[in-house]
Amino acid sequence: MDVNRRLSRRGLLRAGLGMGGAAWAARAVPGLHGPAPAALPLERAAWAGPAVRAGAFPDWSRFARLADGTFDEDADPVRDMQPVINTLKAQNVSVIELDTILSNWITDDAFATHMGKVKSFVQLAHTAGIRVVMYYPSLEVISTGGENGPSFYKTEQGRSWVQLSPDGKPNVFYGSLVVWVDPGDESCWVSPNSPWRDFYLGRIKALAATGVDAIWPDVPIYFDGALSWCDASPWAASAFKADTGLDMPGKMDFTSLPFRRFVEWRHRNLLQWQLDIAAAGRSVNPDVLTFVETVSMDYQYATLVGLDGAYLRKAEGVSHVWEVDILGNYDGMRHSTASDWACLISMYKYARAASGTKPAWAFSYGWKADDASLVMAELLAAGCNPYEVKSPFKNNTTDKAMRTRMYAFVAANQEKLYSAASSAVVGVYHSSASRDFVSHAEGTGMYVNTKTPAGVKDWWATGTPQESCVQQEWLGEFRGTVKSLVFAHIPFRTVPSPGLGADDLAGLRVLMLPNLQAVSDAEAAVLRGFVAGGGTVVITGPVPTGLDELGTVRGEYALADVLGFGKKDPLPDSRRNSFGSGTCWYVKDLLGRSYLGRTDRAVADRLLAPVRAAAPAAVTLTGDDRIHLELSRLGDDTIVQLVNFTCFGDSPAAFRTVPTTCTVGLPVPAGKRVLAATVSSPDGSSPAPQPVPWQVTGDSVSVTLTVAQYALLTVTTG
Repeated sequence: MDVNRRLSRRGLLRAGLGMGGAAWAARAVPGLHGPAPAALPLERAAWAGPAVRAGAFPDWSRFARLADGTFDEDADPVRDMQPVINTLKAQNVSVIELDTILSNWITDDAFATHMGKVKSFVQLAHTAGIRVVMYYPSLEVISTGGENGPSFYKTEQGRSWVQLSPDGKPNVFYGSLVVWVDPGDESCWVSPNSPWRDFYLGRIKALAATGVDAIWPDVPIYFDGALSWCDASPWAASAFKADTGLDMPGKMDFTSLPFRRFVEWRHRNLLQWQLDIAAAGRSVNPDVLTFVETVSMDYQYATLVGLDGAYLRKAEGVSHVWEVDILGNYDGMRHSTASDWACLISMYKYARAASGTKPAWAFSYGWKADDASLVMAELLAAGCNPYEVKSPFKNNTTDKAMRTRMYAFVAANQEKLYSAASSAVVGVYHSSASRDFVSHAEGTGMYVNTKTPAGVKDWWATGTPQESCVQQEWLGEFRGTVKSLVFAHIPFRTVPSPGLGADDLAGLRVLMLPNLQAVSDAEAAVLRGFVAGGGTVVITGPVPTGLDELGTVRGEYALADVLGFGKKDPLPDSRRNSFGSGTCWYVKDLLGRSYLGRTDRAVADRLLAPVRAAAPAAVTLTGDDRIHLELSRLGDDTIVQLVNFTCFGDSPAAFRTVPTTCTVGLPVPAGKRVLAATVSSPDGSSPAPQPVPWQVTGDSVSVTLTVAQYALLTVTTG
């Protein structure tokens, strides 16, 4: 379950789509030995908005409500395509992710013919007022029946272009290893530095010419399900040498600088691959957007497969579809602990932050209607756009009525969900370098609980405790810091490290730096400026800024002046240091990691004391700790989102919805008075806002309400 699940395509292929090795070898490879497939005429819908300019994404993408759609290759537009579109429109879907045969090894002629089919589908969808994004794996080629029959890897190009492990093994496997590759099929992972690059970009240009609104490149990773630490192919080795002047390392060794350079280089190499894909699409159609499916979230998997989503944060015209995995392929989050739920919150918050100011589309997995709607509630509270699917595949909804109801709520409240500005003044720093180079342990650390509940199959972990994020020194501290803020009802935003600038910290009073060890000089300068300008930082861990961005030990802490001590000084258990107009709080213990493993309020209070001192609460919530609160503003409206996960405790238990009552308190701006208070929720029969009573006491207003799963409270002043 480490990588995205794909729908089984058995039965989708028709005669003429499969291709034998001899046929492939005889064909010209577009961009290498012959021209790219001819571009089809582009027809823009009359209602289509302007092309994306200067990083501004159009409203259809900012307010997207997504679902999967497909058609067989012999599909008739009226008989087969139109019903798919009609069904999804009735479920309040606004964007269809079209997933057909592009995962498979097909000829140029079959591809060109299929583009005609895609164009027909797009025209029908546009007529219905629905946008279309086309799914196309970027580095994986699946050959139907390829284990025993012809396959892409068995061709000259396949053998040459494949990713290689450091010991020279090809990154190829056959069905049953993962759920999206059927038994007997072949999955071949190619190098983005090989001639595959020009071949794929040529096809992207042809795809962009069909009139699709966006392209969905999937799995731009060095897949590690069969082999680890790809790619060491001659193509990658040459590119690595050109970029760094170093030879490709022959083995995994984090004590070796060349290997650490390789780890970081893979992030930048895949970043350039994504940028090239987006540029290829825009070269044909300036309006086309690119949303890259990104399975590596805030945890260790990004290190293992090379794809760090935050590297793409400030790129124009290209964003993400985040695949946020759940605990069990055939159980969803139904046997979560409260700490596991905090991990899910952390992933969605990271997704929103790592997409920058661009839309953050995200998977909303579920197993039954009730757990699926709660997962989507969390996704919405984090500010992401829902792509609702039933786990473990992506070609069906968890429940039609649930999707229709939830998407109606999103449509009715889209401005409040996606146009409101966060009021959080606390930030949590996600350090990509510390993730890569601190505390290497077994597993990805995706969740806390590694033990499969009785009767549940296909759990996220194999069962060894070492796979838990609690066992990850850096990740455990990061996730525990998130948990402490969530349980304390303190609104916060995640701050990713790649491309950090002073503008990323604007509006923050406090920045949490959990176990921050590996930082660049440029990062350190921005953090130093934040404190000097009056900000507060809270640094935890035994080696505060003691490594550079490649994990090399520094002679002195990068923020020694901010910390108020250096490496030559005894390491204090804790210290408060004034620097410029701001303050640095240091704690040697990993308080977040401790709190993640055991919900001890005294530990959280110790970690959060500097936060409460520097950033008094702008919102209060009287109620259960297990209510996630988000705070934002839109004009004269203050918006409070509440997600109720009180059904989860310290140990996994059967899922149930437990409505809870709480009281929200907000300050009334000076010179203003409360005009209205309303609550919107997808839990009832209508998403329309309902008036609720409020009480003003002095300069604050309080609202008491009962939350089933999710409530959006709006307090209007004037």
